[in-house]
Amino acid sequence: MTIFDSIAPALSGALAARGYETLTPVQTAVLAPEAKGADLLVSAQTGSGKTVAFGIAIAPTLLEGEDRFTSIGAPYALVIAPTRELALQVRRELEWLYEPTGARIASCVGGMDMTKERRALQQGAHIVVGTPGRLRDHITRGSLDMKELRAVVLDEADEMLDLGFREDLEFILGEAPKDRRTLMFSATVPKPIALLAKQFQKDALRISATSDREQHADIEYHIMPVAPRERENAIINSLLFYDAQNTIIFGSTREAVKHLTSRLSNRGFSVVSLSGELSQAERTNALQAMRDGRARVCVATDVAARGIDLPNLDLVIHADLPNNSETLLHRSGRTGRAGRKGICVLIVPASRRRTAERLLQGAKLSTTMVPPPDADAINKRNHDRILNDPSLTEVMTEEESGYVAELLGLHSPEQIAAAWLRQQMAARPAPEELSNTPSHVLEPIRDSGRKGSFEDRPGRGERASRPDRFVEFESGAWFSLSVGRKQRAEPRWLLPLICKAGDITKTDVGSIKILETETRFEITASKADAFMARIKQYGTGEKGVNITRSEGPGHAAPRGDFKPKKQFGEKREFDNRKPRSNDEKPRADWAAKPAKAKPEGWTAEKPEKPKKTPKERKPGELHGFDKYKAKKARKAAAGGTE
Repeated sequence: MTIFDSIAPALSGALAARGYETLTPVQTAVLAPEAKGADLLVSAQTGSGKTVAFGIAIAPTLLEGEDRFTSIGAPYALVIAPTRELALQVRRELEWLYEPTGARIASCVGGMDMTKERRALQQGAHIVVGTPGRLRDHITRGSLDMKELRAVVLDEADEMLDLGFREDLEFILGEAPKDRRTLMFSATVPKPIALLAKQFQKDALRISATSDREQHADIEYHIMPVAPRERENAIINSLLFYDAQNTIIFGSTREAVKHLTSRLSNRGFSVVSLSGELSQAERTNALQAMRDGRARVCVATDVAARGIDLPNLDLVIHADLPNNSETLLHRSGRTGRAGRKGICVLIVPASRRRTAERLLQGAKLSTTMVPPPDADAINKRNHDRILNDPSLTEVMTEEESGYVAELLGLHSPEQIAAAWLRQQMAARPAPEELSNTPSHVLEPIRDSGRKGSFEDRPGRGERASRPDRFVEFESGAWFSLSVGRKQRAEPRWLLPLICKAGDITKTDVGSIKILETETRFEITASKADAFMARIKQYGTGEKGVNITRSEGPGHAAPRGDFKPKKQFGEKREFDNRKPRSNDEKPRADWAAKPAKAKPEGWTAEKPEKPKKTPKERKPGELHGFDKYKAKKARKAAAGGTE
């Protein structure tokens, strides 16, 4: 009995042609007898083959015992994905998987031409793949007919809820036929996913193909501590050292992605970028360049952290650490997919050590501490690669033999080998220089959850000997940054911005003075020129924030109506007062006015007022508010007049 016996016969040939010899755990689980025809709630780690898993799981429901689809019209299956890239990738996977069945697959994703999508739906499709918002638009406009639907698949369901698609999902599932199958695939099953499953699934079979205790076995994690100013140099040297066929570098912001892409392109790497500000066509072209070999490095934000599957992606570099452990795992899961081995490198500046510890502890990862590769290590790797190049052992063809004989007739073997060696070395960018990293930067990061992985960190006494940041510079250079108190500037985010923009450490920054509309800060004189040159070349990395040279620390401008106070004992001057003339008569001495005569019988004591006796109320007499209401009622009865 082979692995293909439990798979629909129409799909087994496609898997064999694709080179499948064994199935992943999640693919095996969805083929279990109890899963046949049932609703499924599946949790599986990234890179576990979920697309093929739900493709083979819904095949019997769609084909109903046939080898090929016999008719075409309204779709039989609907696959919902959180992002455009993932939806298009799922479509590509299902196209080769369902090719023997003659299936027609359409996609409906945001950012694409809706008219073309509507035309494709009108022509008929067996499977539709799309994003929640665009699918809802087609359903509302009547271009997507749901009456023939037999199965609905939610891929990366937890991500769709995180992105705020719950209302769209509820609308789509509410429009689908009640007797459909519903399959939910998610990396984790938090409470919102469980509630959604309870609402729209019928006695769903729970399948867990993840392990809470063991990490992805096909990914090797390397921790690379670096000095903050040499972070980009360490990334370049890592690319040269590992020499992966395809690499993804993750940055935290769009500006960081643009800056790093420009830096790598200038250094001779074939690089593309991927971020949310790019159009759909630009993002598609970038991924296609990675697939067909025109680019080997992709610098991306977390938009590429989920679902993106690139062939031969052997290296993931975290240029900026993610915000949480889950994103760390999803980023790293772009490599080590479908049985391939992968390497994940975390670039950890000294200021981000605690963040790295928290992420690793939350992800329960076993890691290895490695130093940033220097020029000697890279040259040794290149030496080994050149000597063991697979092309040196390939059999020479008849066509090549003629050229070889001609070359040997014109040049010696040594000259030919030297020319080939120079060609190989010229194709590789030169490594960056790295300074001697301070010992406190290379201290081992605390164990991420498994005892014995690393040494203990030094105590407070050892850390206390490190140089303090608050240093007085004798001849420092002053700079101005275009934000101040009015923009709510604070040192806790100004200092990292200055260090990152100028490629310096916090020990190179002196005084920071926050004024009303700007901030003045001091840089040590030895780093000032290099700091300004880098700012002119790359900017600050933040929109609307500029750094220029300044003459000094500056001071707050005084208010226009401010007048200095007289010191105690200082004689006041009355320059504007007209001096008294000698002919002017002096004022008469002041004398009190005589008191007015009191009236006869006047006394200082106030007479007591007679106390009022309460008025006796006659029978039926109204008082207070009752009297007012009665008057108002009489006025209304008389038509407005009493």
